[in-house]
Amino acid sequence: MRVLESILGLSACAGGALGALQQVTGFGTNPTGVQMYISVPAKVATNPAIIVALHPCGGTASQWYSGTKLPSYSESNGFILIYPQTTKYSNCWDVNNAGSLTHGGNGDALGIVSMVNYTLNKYNGDKSKVFVMGGSSGAMMTNVMVGSYPDVFAAGAAYSGVAFGCFAGSKSDPTPFGANQTCAQGLTHTADDWAKFVLNAYPGYTGKRPRFLVAHGLSDTLVRPQCAYEQLKQWSKVLGVTNTANQTGSGVDEGSQYTKMVYGDTNQLVGYLGQGVGHIAPPVEPVLLKFFGITS
Repeated sequence: MRVLESILGLSACAGGALGALQQVTGFGTNPTGVQMYISVPAKVATNPAIIVALHPCGGTASQWYSGTKLPSYSESNGFILIYPQTTKYSNCWDVNNAGSLTHGGNGDALGIVSMVNYTLNKYNGDKSKVFVMGGSSGAMMTNVMVGSYPDVFAAGAAYSGVAFGCFAGSKSDPTPFGANQTCAQGLTHTADDWAKFVLNAYPGYTGKRPRFLVAHGLSDTLVRPQCAYEQLKQWSKVLGVTNTANQTGSGVDEGSQYTKMVYGDTNQLVGYLGQGVGHIAPPVEPVLLKFFGITS
């Protein structure tokens, strides 16, 4: 249980403003039976932005809801939060099966997209401002969502995750207790090979690709730091950008213990690697919301 406790540690210590979290049923196509919870602020913005927030392994929608301060920022900025929940694989997301790793497939990813479409229609949301973030397994699923559905999401942010397709084809459950830990221990591929996983998820797609933020602790022993570098390698190739600047110390917006790696312009691909930071790298909400373009 010690591993599970480390995964859930963020939710136990972070604390955030609590408001109404409501379950929604009958939201659309949902092949794997994922559950939908939603948080709607008292004053919804005109054509609101939507953030999908994905819980870690062993977690729940309500736990992740209280584990960050996003609900309080939702109240002040008028955006809507969707909290999907899975009850399979010890409450870990399906990041290994073709159903989620394929656009229009029959995995968890399609159910989450149905949640997005339901929310866009019900609240007249802005289709150009749909975002996804998550921690640990939720961060892995964040990579899956932007890889399989680049036409849905404008940007994603992964806190202690792995590259899209890293668990592809694994016969073992994608959990910290699964027999196959090759991915989480730092599986490496070339940038071209990583990019092929993404491109093959939606063959023929020529539209805009989501921007991406990677945050990872360099003291993470559960999902090794190499996983962060592999994500940056993958998305830099997919987005066609190169590492243009690195910042370390007091000027880094995530905190002085982080090194900020910028690819392309400052809003295309960014990595934050934290000295002494373990699992899960905690979301810094003002940085996240600025990267998404919800706040200035």
